[in-house]
Formats: sequence, structure tokens, C-alpha cells
Amino acid sequence: MNSSLFLVLFAGFLALLVTACVAQGNEAPRPTPQPEPQTMKKTFSKPSDAELRKRLTDEQYAVTQQSATEPPFRNAYWDNKEHGIYVDIVSGEPLFSSLDQFDSGCGWPAFTRPIEKSRVAEKSDNSHGMQRVEVRSAGVDSHLGHVFEDGPADKGGLRYCINSAALDFVPCAEMEKRGYGDYLKPFLDAGVFKPSKGIRTERAIVAGGCFWGMEEIIRDIHGVKKTTVGYTGGTKKDPTYKEVCGGATGHAEAVEIVFDPDVIDYATVLDFFFRMHDPTTLNRQHNDVGTQYRSAIFYTSEEQKKTAETVKERFDKSGRFKKPVVTQIVAATEFYAAEDYHQDYLQKHPNGYTCHVLQD
Repeated sequence: MNSSLFLVLFAGFLALLVTACVAQGNEAPRPTPQPEPQTMKKTFSKPSDAELRKRLTDEQYAVTQQSATEPPFRNAYWDNKEHGIYVDIVSGEPLFSSLDQFDSGCGWPAFTRPIEKSRVAEKSDNSHGMQRVEVRSAGVDSHLGHVFEDGPADKGGLRYCINSAALDFVPCAEMEKRGYGDYLKPFLDAGVFKPSKGIRTERAIVAGGCFWGMEEIIRDIHGVKKTTVGYTGGTKKDPTYKEVCGGATGHAEAVEIVFDPDVIDYATVLDFFFRMHDPTTLNRQHNDVGTQYRSAIFYTSEEQKKTAETVKERFDKSGRFKKPVVTQIVAATEFYAAEDYHQDYLQKHPNGYTCHVLQD
């Protein structure tokens, strides 16, 4: 055998070997997807091509925009042991969690599933003489890698084999400040992350009509940790919904907001408040009439009082309202949580009544 023929045959043998390693397990039936965690939906935009070429390395650009593949075992995250989430290097869209990462021996980061199925798109890939399933980010269509059916059987049987160059890793300790606090709970529940300093919280109490609609808007504000609807500002202890609706107790339907002041400040919380209701009608919001539907801010400190007065004045002088802002600013008294069926009402009844819309 001459040397040229030997080299051709040897190269063919190597190509078949690589193909077999990459595509192993393709004959197995695809398992039923696992349930996905419920997290806040966000949109992510793609920078211009000029901006991408400026911001990304040559390898990152080639992988995400031209569907290239980085070398195995010589990339940033193939052996990463730190906990956190992996986001699209192009847009910042959350894609994968370290809780679903495993050592597949392939030389690239491998995951049993995405953070949310809707965050990735899959398409047939017949390049390089193979039949594979390509994985791309749903938000901005970045090429990520491929998914195979040879993953851990007890975790759904899938292996998402992803290029490190397509990812940016956000450690648990940085997730809150980088805007990914909504994804921290699984790490806390798993006991793999404990904040070095407990996340600070502050409390705000506002009233502006039916508390169902207000809570539904407030709950999705980044930095808000908890919302509770209830009654405050009245004279009767432990009032019921029926008593408050009668108007004799003096209570207002209100929302207690627990938020992280390191993420969102009190003034910004009040900015949302003034944009979600009509602060020029003291005891009325649309068809809801009565003192229980009054516009009010219940401050819990002198600092909150000063901030509320400043924000109210700013909105009053902004020209966005045809009438003066009449929102009351009063010291907080005891807050009584409303009955259970009122809590998260519009989550339980998505088509339920609401008269609140967040204005620009």
C-alpha cells in the first residue's frame, strides 16, 4: 500500500470514529420532557453585527453567529464546578443551570435540560454527514451546540452539549446584582448557596383601588420579593373583606410590598405606584367607589415620608394628569392580611376583574 492511500484510509477511519462518539445514543427514543421551573418571562435583544464584532472574541462570534464549534477540553466551562447560571453571551438570556450540569466526558459543558424549555430552540442539522439536533437561543438565535439522547436516564435522558464560547457564567453570588435574582431560589432550596450577608428587605404599603390588580403588577417588578394584599388605615381590629367593603371600618384595600433596596429603591417603587392607578381621584378607581379604594401611601419611617412627598410632588408637576394629585401620605398603622382567596387572585383567576394598567 502506498503512503498516499494509507493516509486517505486513516483519515476516513478517524472521521468515522469522531462521528460515532458525537452521535452516540441517537437510536434511543426521546423521553418526556421534565417539568420546568416557573420564572419571570423577559425579552432579550440582539446587538447589531458591528457591536457584536466589537464586543465578542473571534471564537465567540464564530460559534454564536457562524455555528462554529470550539475545541473540546480547551474551553472555559467544560469542567466548571461553581454554581450559578449560564446565559447567552450575546443577549444575557438565561439558558442553563449548574444544577443540571454533569460530566459527560465529551469536553464541553453538558446539561440535562435548559432552565426553561422556551429559552432554547431546536432544529435539524444534517451538516458534516451527520443527523443531529442543533440548539439555538430562542431570544436572539445564537448557535449554542447540539442535544443528544445519551444523557443520564434518571434525569430525562438528554445531553445538551453546549459551546462555552456561547455562554457567560453568572455565579450565584452575582445573580442578584446582575438582574437574575428570580433564578436564585433553586440554589437556595438545594442548599448549594447561602448569601454571605442576608438579602436586605424594606417594606412599602400603598393603596390605589382594588388590590387584586395592583398586586398583579407589583409582583413582577424586579426587586420585589413578596406581595400581600390586605387592609390598613382603619379603626377596627382584624376586619373582614365584607366589613371593609361596607366602608364603616375606615380601612383601605392595600398592598404590602417587601422589596430589596439594593435592587430597587423606595422612590422607584412609588414611581410604579403612581403609574398604575389614577392618583387624582381620592376615593375612586374606575367603577370602584368608596373610601376603601382611596389613593394613599402609608409610610413606615420619616425617610419614607420625605421620599413619598418628593415623588408625589414630581408627579403632580409632571403634566401627565389633568387634575391635581390627591394621594394621601399618612403614617402606617397595623396591616391586616386579607383572606386567603384574595392573595394572588389574578394568578388563580387570570381573567378576573382588574382596573389597573401600568402606564409608561
